[in-house]
Amino acid sequence: MTPKSLTRLAALAALPLAIASANVQAQSHEMAIATLLPEDMSNNEVYPALVHFKNLVETRTNGEVEVVIFGGGQLGSEVETASEVQGGRTLQSTIITTGAMSSFYDDYQLMTAPFLFDNWRQAWAFFDSEWFADFMSGTIEEANMRYLGTFDDGGGFVAFTNNERLIETVEDLEGLNIRTEENPGHVAIMKALGASATPLPWGELITALETGLADGQFNAPVLNTTFNFDEVTDYTTLTGHVYNSAAWLISEDWFQELSEEQQVAVVTSAREAIELSHGMSGALATASWEESCERFEACHIMPTEERERMADIARPAWKEWIVGDFGIEEERVDAFLAEVSRVGEEVAESDAAVYGQ
Repeated sequence: MTPKSLTRLAALAALPLAIASANVQAQSHEMAIATLLPEDMSNNEVYPALVHFKNLVETRTNGEVEVVIFGGGQLGSEVETASEVQGGRTLQSTIITTGAMSSFYDDYQLMTAPFLFDNWRQAWAFFDSEWFADFMSGTIEEANMRYLGTFDDGGGFVAFTNNERLIETVEDLEGLNIRTEENPGHVAIMKALGASATPLPWGELITALETGLADGQFNAPVLNTTFNFDEVTDYTTLTGHVYNSAAWLISEDWFQELSEEQQVAVVTSAREAIELSHGMSGALATASWEESCERFEACHIMPTEERERMADIARPAWKEWIVGDFGIEEERVDAFLAEVSRVGEEVAESDAAVYGQ
């Protein structure tokens, strides 16, 4: 056999290995995503959105990026999973709520502003805006994580539940002891509205209500019904004084390992998944509020005029805290609030101009 034949045989023998190596390289990008929410297609908006994201990404990359979803807190707390995502080796993506997010990106504490949004249209338009994307771009430098979008946490707007009385005006909060997250911003809001605040971790909430350590609490209606707060409190009022949200993040190091086409597939698929989640979030929150009115002794939706009166009381106290104690510059706080207001006005004017003529 000639040397040329031997060379050809060697090349042919090596070809399967080369093909196998190329296939491994093409499929080497795994994107593991962690969320505290359960792997359920009907009781939360995040998991269905992630499933849709998985289908889109794997199709658009021809399987070169494989998405694996870990729900129900399988991989640890929000802070633990975000710390893993920063490295990007074992976990590439996570979804974390306001308190945990603020541990990695200080400016996210601005999301604790009381009565931030008037409605879902305003909230979603703000979260999906170029302005907010630019605002969140600081996560890359500060935390080595890239922002993909914002989910509503349980529907966003919160409702009080308590044992003492139906909250119909700000005066009804006077003297109530309200459990809050371990977040000084929420404590400042409750104190300004005349209530006292007892910051407690989630795991101690039910016991606090049962034993009288706290008179009430606030959470999204989805959580109030899912965790049967009607069994330990009698009254519920939808005030929307806090808008709970959850940021979707990916490892910047991992993202930069992707090809340009793969990066585009991840980003565009994430944006579509976020849009899908918005509608489901609103539907779940609405259904849960209707269920609340059936299960609690009495329910009440706070009228716009009373919400505005409460906002006028709560916002100055919150601003004093976030500027004076937390340390965010007043100009940045004002710019954030001004943009939220501008978006709200723009959405209302656009809707009226397009559909009201």
